[in-house]
Amino acid sequence: MPLSVSLSIEGDTTVIDLSGELDAETAPDFHQTIEKAAGHGTTTIEIRMAGVGYMASAGLRSLVFAQQKIADNVTIKVVGAIEPVSRTIRTAGLDRSIVISDE
Repeated sequence: MPLSVSLSIEGDTTVIDLSGELDAETAPDFHQTIEKAAGHGTTTIEIRMAGVGYMASAGLRSLVFAQQKIADNVTIKVVGAIEPVSRTIRTAGLDRSIVISDE
């Protein structure tokens, strides 16, 4: 299943909305969006993942890429990830530097 990626600004938050599968084939699209989001100067990058049904290790690498590209004073927040996806993020230890939220 392909990945759908959209980018929008909501106040002081840059929103990246993902839907589909985040894997090695689709991660480059997410990386391009992260590059764009990094330049917006907002205080929060919110990655909405409710529509992501599968995330491979390439998805974890994408979140690490986001941490590297986005300024230290910007909060990265993953919102709405299904349990297998959020568990993968937590198991990798990324929840220490990325906020995971059910909202």
